[in-house]
Parts: sequence; C-alpha cells; structure tokens
Amino acid sequence: MASVVKAGMITWLIVGTFVAQPIGLDAEFSRLEDVWNTAHRNGDAGALDALWADDLEVVVPRMAPMSKTEALAFSRTGRMRFDRYDTSSLKVRRYGDTVVVTGRLQRAYTLGGNRRQDDWRFTKVYVRQNDAWRVTSFHASDAPAQ
Repeated sequence: MASVVKAGMITWLIVGTFVAQPIGLDAEFSRLEDVWNTAHRNGDAGALDALWADDLEVVVPRMAPMSKTEALAFSRTGRMRFDRYDTSSLKVRRYGDTVVVTGRLQRAYTLGGNRRQDDWRFTKVYVRQNDAWRVTSFHASDAPAQ
C-alpha cells in the first residue's frame, strides 16, 4: 500500500507504515538542468542571471575561476556559441536548503572561430533563496576516458 502526502513544499511517498521517500525533487532539478542547458545553448544571459546566486563561483578546466558578474559578462559577449550542451547521469542529494547535483556535461561549441568539445563531470550546488533554487557553485573537471 502506498499513498502520497503533501507536507509544505515536499511531497512524500508513504510506503507501508514507516518508510517515507521524497518524490518530485529529482524532477525539479531535472527541470532546472533543462533551464541551465537551454540558456547556454541560446546564449540567454537573462535566464542564467535568474538561476545563479549573487555569490556564484564557476570553476571549469582551462579557465580562471569566475564570479557571477564575470560569467555573465562572458556569456553576454556571444563569443562562445554552443551547438550542444547536454547533461546526463544526474544524481541529486538534498541537505536542508542545499542541494548537490552531480552528473556529466557534454558540450560542443565554437570559440574564436575554432570548433571545440568538452566532456566533463560536474558538481552544482543549489541553495534555497527567497523561495527559489539558485546555483551558488559550479565546478567541472575533464571526464575520465571511457
């Protein structure tokens, strides 16, 4: 026997009498991943600005760490055009008002007239601010060869 119970902003699936598992959290962060990916593919700095916390730090291979201001400024130049920006193998873990999302990011883009590709593993930290999830940290590293 299973039943669904709403408690505040979290929906719980009650299985039997004593086991409860949150449902819907993965769906919310899959949706936020879609927002992130689409914004990068479309060069939509406004969508990224809304998704990123003011104290965002971005650390990716072959670039200096960037603040939100620096990352938005780079995005707004349009120098990097994405043909592909896809995440997969997502894992979502919640710790109160903090959520850690890990996964794989594969992207293809043109920068300075050169076509390039990345295959990364990433960690994204979301915090709950003013009733919305915001990314406060994004870290990526080259994925191991498969």
